[in-house]
Amino acid sequence: MKKIVFLIVLIFSLKSTSVFSKNDLYEKIDLFGEVLENIKKDYVDDVNQAEIMDSAINGVLQSLDPYSAYMSPELFNEMQTDTSGEFGGLGIEIGMEAGVVKVISPIDDTPAEKAGIKPGDYIVKIGNEQVQGKSLMEAVKLMRGPVGTSIDLTVRRKNVKKPLKFKITRKIIEVQSVNSKIISEEKNIGYIRLKSFNENSDNQFLKSIKKLEKNLKIKGYVIDLRNNPGGLLAQAINITDFFLDDGEIVSTKGRKISETRKFFARKGDEIKGKPIVVLINNGSASASEIFAGALKDHKRAIILGENSYGKGSVQSIIPLRNGGGMRLTISKYYLPSGKSISEVGVIPDILVEEVGSDFEINSEKDNQLNYAIKLFNS
Repeated sequence: MKKIVFLIVLIFSLKSTSVFSKNDLYEKIDLFGEVLENIKKDYVDDVNQAEIMDSAINGVLQSLDPYSAYMSPELFNEMQTDTSGEFGGLGIEIGMEAGVVKVISPIDDTPAEKAGIKPGDYIVKIGNEQVQGKSLMEAVKLMRGPVGTSIDLTVRRKNVKKPLKFKITRKIIEVQSVNSKIISEEKNIGYIRLKSFNENSDNQFLKSIKKLEKNLKIKGYVIDLRNNPGGLLAQAINITDFFLDDGEIVSTKGRKISETRKFFARKGDEIKGKPIVVLINNGSASASEIFAGALKDHKRAIILGENSYGKGSVQSIIPLRNGGGMRLTISKYYLPSGKSISEVGVIPDILVEEVGSDFEINSEKDNQLNYAIKLFNS
């Protein structure tokens, strides 16, 4: 009964600002009760009423956008202890699209990336479980497990007729978010690969810049954000700020005043105006799009590669009284130009489609990086 009351209150709060009249709302609530009664009375199998209510609650949240979801008490507790080391993962950032789990990006040097999972893959089966109809949180739970155990993933990939199967062994995901080196035949281009925007990325990034800047021959930088699924907003702001002297970096807009904010660059460009080429692809999402979009809008960098993913929203984890929780979108990101990232992404200045699956510095296989090098030498 408590769950039914919760759902009714949730529906009422969602619809109360719409054109729905109270009579229309009460009719919908009555209809919902009627559907439940018919399921209980006539459905072919006995069903767990509590599980049905969980699914209904999750359905309300997922009808809002692909990133809002309900977590049962068990799942919410598991999410909170995710960093305890007891469980391992695959290293995939995922989202929902039309009821199907879609890979936003595999993280570099993780089991998923090494197995060959690619951005844009649709996960249709986890082990023996069909994914269709499951929530994002349920899919995450199925993929987690003890370190060293394996899981079979069946995926559908664009332009590949048959489903692909991958056997992946779980491990603790520890991401060193920044790699850097000097590239090109003349050894005059700084290359920084940023894999994610985690708690210490800005410090790692700044150390890499200062180390590279000691080489007086450096005439520009390639910042590689391909397959970077994003991370913390504060990190995106800090790292973008390294290259801007002033101006807006990003703004967030939500229903609450507290969620509507603008963030600006502070004076000081760590590389003193040297040219930048930013590499992005379909696996560049969220914080990556803030970085690339801000530098593009300020004409501080050339963006090269493929259109980014288009995840331009902020989620908050809200604990619930039953011990569970909900992930709810509370605001959206907007670039300095005023454009939204959501579902649109960042469009590159120079479209160069990715060839092959590996990012290999100075390799003929990495056509995007080689194109970027040519820009500096042209």
